[in-house]
Amino acid sequence: MMSRWSSLAHDASALEFDHLRQARRKAVQMRGQLTQVIDAANRRLKRPLDGSLTIPAPPEADWSWRPEFWCEPLSKSGWAGVPTREKLSDELTVFHDCSVQSMTIRQIQNTTDDDFAPYALGMDVLEFQGSFLSVVIDTPATIIEGLSRRYVVRMDAQIELERPIEIFARLNIKHGPNTEQIVSELSIDRGGSTADFDLAYVDINEQRLEAAWIDLIFSDPAMSHVLIRDLTLCRYPRAEL
Repeated sequence: MMSRWSSLAHDASALEFDHLRQARRKAVQMRGQLTQVIDAANRRLKRPLDGSLTIPAPPEADWSWRPEFWCEPLSKSGWAGVPTREKLSDELTVFHDCSVQSMTIRQIQNTTDDDFAPYALGMDVLEFQGSFLSVVIDTPATIIEGLSRRYVVRMDAQIELERPIEIFARLNIKHGPNTEQIVSELSIDRGGSTADFDLAYVDINEQRLEAAWIDLIFSDPAMSHVLIRDLTLCRYPRAEL
């Protein structure tokens, strides 16, 4: 069959019109069927699967979460000239003060068996004249249910950098009119990085917790490529001090 269609493709420019019409009709029919087979195979063979629930977390963790950006295909998968306050998904927002919008962000499909997340975030920054660039991750309300100062909140990320840049993670917890913050510099060790936020060191009113979010802060990001292959959050009770 491959030989026959290769021959038809080679001779198509010289075929008589009647034969050419027949060949075109059969080719269109086969193209539709072949596309169905390819799409079905891609869906079933894709690794990891959409909505993957595999999240690295300590066994004592009582809550874990992966943002939608790394879980499901978005209706929009690419942004160019990203302005400040641009929402990438319901949970991710980009903030910066650069007047020259020389930044692109893409949702990229992960393909290896080593990946836990189906998708990755790719960010390319060319000229950057601003003083800050951050991606804000709004967490679901379930993270603060029963949260207390005896908990540790952990962020795990798989990050690849084209050149070394400093990346900081900041946990923000709003309680009443106040917001407490804990900052951790990420050490990119073979792509993996963990930030542990110990709530024992912040003064929060456990009865008035309202929201929590993470800021990923990129220092001096000009002329850099950042690939965040996965990002997850979990929380677990710390051993009593």
